[in-house]
Amino acid sequence: MKLLGSVIGIAIVAIYVIGSGLWVNTGDNWYRNLNQPSWQPPGFIFGIIWPYNFIVLGIAAVTIAQRATTALSITYLTFFGLSVACALIWAYQFYRPHNLQFAAIALVGTVLLTVPMLIIAFKTSTSIGLALLPYQIWVATAATLSYQYSKLN
Repeated sequence: MKLLGSVIGIAIVAIYVIGSGLWVNTGDNWYRNLNQPSWQPPGFIFGIIWPYNFIVLGIAAVTIAQRATTALSITYLTFFGLSVACALIWAYQFYRPHNLQFAAIALVGTVLLTVPMLIIAFKTSTSIGLALLPYQIWVATAATLSYQYSKLN
């Protein structure tokens, strides 16, 4: 079960990476012409935080699958999968049909679903919990940004 949990965790990260790559497009004119919140982080921050997040999410999934009880591991993977689904819904809704309000709601779902992930991570390994904190902060920041985009555009 530990190996299967690890494989599922890595598969969820891969789906997240691939899905984000398919739908997120910050280089087109539509995105560049949006009214941006005044406090939006500079573009290079996105290039730093996302590789970190994806790597830490993979390490956390494997660590939890290896160290936690089966029930806790399954719970973590369930919340992880649901949070990624919400994040990908955000990416699609924001960048494809440009439904900014629905996108912001989906990202709030990601924020809420990552809270139990963080709790399980801390129960399993303090260092993994600490490593996941930037992800939680980032998705909360992104949800707030997304809401601001929906209000400004």
